[in-house]
Amino acid sequence: MISGFESVQLTTLVMIVVAGFAAGWIDAVVGGGGLIQLPALLLVPGITPVQALATNKMGSIFGTTTSAVTYYRRVGPDLKTAIPMAVIALAGSFGGAVLAANLPSSVFKPIIVVALIAVALFTALRPNAGELTALRHDGHTHYVVACAIGSVIGFYDGLIGPGTGSFLVIALVSAMGYAFLEASAKAKIVNMATNAGALLFFLPHGSLLWGVGAVLGLSNMAGGYLGARTAVKQGSGFVRIVFLIVVGALIVKLGVDVWNDYFAA
Repeated sequence: MISGFESVQLTTLVMIVVAGFAAGWIDAVVGGGGLIQLPALLLVPGITPVQALATNKMGSIFGTTTSAVTYYRRVGPDLKTAIPMAVIALAGSFGGAVLAANLPSSVFKPIIVVALIAVALFTALRPNAGELTALRHDGHTHYVVACAIGSVIGFYDGLIGPGTGSFLVIALVSAMGYAFLEASAKAKIVNMATNAGALLFFLPHGSLLWGVGAVLGLSNMAGGYLGARTAVKQGSGFVRIVFLIVVGALIVKLGVDVWNDYFAA
């Protein structure tokens, strides 16, 4: 069992703790904490990309579980929708992780950048979207749409990852008609399952740095708890603003990756 602490300096460990807390807070509000957490993990000497992805999932599942429980206690999201979504998303995430082991994520990044730009434009140009819950579907259609969202975004989380929570939130707002706060509450439950799905793939391969993952998880829990409480207190308008900021950062980050991949080829 590899802890990951073998050659980690104190300053690096402090940065991982801070990054885990910040990522937990962002993930709890709208998702996208991987923007902070993954680069911090890559500071660990000798860590491989697969180890970074696996350890990131381990840390994230602590935070998403904490924020999911906090949201459930304070918002009371509809579990009849969230649980089927989560089960389907877990399977999709496992499948995405399997493909990620055999196919470079650079193939998909240009598509993701375009999708994020469309998401940002939709949110910015429709300021009333997500203010109140007004469901677009009922009966079986409601659950079919929910499970379709879970499967697609779960697969994406296992394959690439960054922005999963943000994609879940905007899909629940735009395709299903939830308010931003309720969408974020459901997204945490589903995101918890997608992290678990990816971990189920990574665990047998011995890719986890257990010590670093535990420290990351504890700091992520603290950030997730505070982030969920902040979102509940401030409401859907606050979640929408943070959502736009995080999506903008995702566009820049993945856009730079696509640019670098293109010129490195």
